[in-house]
Amino acid sequence: MQPIDSEKYSILVIDDEEPIRRLLLKELANDRRSVVVAADAATAMAMIRKQWFDVIIMDLRLPDVHDLDLLIKIKEQVLHVEVVMITGHGDIDSAVEAMKLGACDFIRKPFNLEQLDLVVEKAHQRVLLARENRILRHTSGLEQKQVQFIGNSKAVAEIRFLINKVAPARIPVLITGDSGVGKDVVARLIHQRSTCAASPMIIKNCASLQKELARSELFGHMKGSFTGATESREGLMAFAHDSTLFLDEIGELPLEVQASLLRVLETQTFRRVGEKEERTVNIRFLFATNRNLAEEVEHGRFNEAFFHRINAFTIRIPALRERKEDLPLLVNYFLTRLSPDNTAYRIVDTAMDCILRYSWPGNVRELRNVIERSIILAENTIITERCLPRELVSAAEEVQSALTLESVEKNHILKILNLYDGNRQKTAETLGVSRKTLYRKLAQYALE
Repeated sequence: MQPIDSEKYSILVIDDEEPIRRLLLKELANDRRSVVVAADAATAMAMIRKQWFDVIIMDLRLPDVHDLDLLIKIKEQVLHVEVVMITGHGDIDSAVEAMKLGACDFIRKPFNLEQLDLVVEKAHQRVLLARENRILRHTSGLEQKQVQFIGNSKAVAEIRFLINKVAPARIPVLITGDSGVGKDVVARLIHQRSTCAASPMIIKNCASLQKELARSELFGHMKGSFTGATESREGLMAFAHDSTLFLDEIGELPLEVQASLLRVLETQTFRRVGEKEERTVNIRFLFATNRNLAEEVEHGRFNEAFFHRINAFTIRIPALRERKEDLPLLVNYFLTRLSPDNTAYRIVDTAMDCILRYSWPGNVRELRNVIERSIILAENTIITERCLPRELVSAAEEVQSALTLESVEKNHILKILNLYDGNRQKTAETLGVSRKTLYRKLAQYALE
């Protein structure tokens, strides 16, 4: 059973009343949520065994199970799920007991759909925070594993220089570049060479934060500070104390939360939602974006003061098409890293030519995926152009065709020019072009 993408989540509704199942299926499902329903406990447990659910909404009373037995069974078998109970007016005592047994919240019939929506979102946030805490506990060794920024181009040398200079400092760093260029790798390198390298780096993609819950997830909240806040929770600020907080896609953070985060950067203090007293933290901040934040500021979509604060030290990572001399090294790196059982794979020259001619809009991430696919399709550990995606080969062939036409034109001009011993007037007349056009072509092809 594999967990779903962290930006999307699935909900299971368990209720024996068809109108309620139909209503919740209609009202809760959206682009971020997939919703399925079950009419009884037996059907629900069969679904749970086959599919990963993040949030379960269940009626307190079901026809084929006694009282809270289903909740007990779910919490025993599914460790990382949040359960919201639906109760009637006379079931408050049972709802309280359900909370003691592990339910995260309950809502009374007839329920308010807006309130239910908020309760469900909060339940999902609990799932995400618990998942991140598990990552911190179980992958601390992975966090310490040394990463590399592969390449020997001038651009890569400059990036390494900047990393080494800024890593020991405590100032914020803004890492910019297109999607897939390796902004997360640069962030990890900065953390690993910083004074807080012994602690795990906390990572959050701001694009996955819900606007109304972003402040709570970053700063935490106090019990009762809003509907659904049934207990006090810590946020990412608390988790990142004495370590590094890497906020990816910072351009997606809501404007009002940017202002709160600016205050943390300036004072190293924060308050949880609903909390009066400030807390002091010691956090090294790293940010990344694929947006042009200066333009975002001009259009009022990004806080200007916050931009100037995080833009004090910027590392720009060029697109892969701007440093194609690094491609052979990257290909060999991925061939070694991704090959099963340390098998030595070899890529033929024609396939490498296609890789060198391709523009790589998906950057290093796309290259990694292509090499991983090619290893699967390779025959006798040899990667040919047949192992590459068809669209990649076609795009490379188009580039080659354009180069070939230019080569033909250049060679033809040179041939006619030599025929007339360098006489440009006769050469232009023979080619059927003006002398001005000929001069431009000579300069273009360095035939002066």
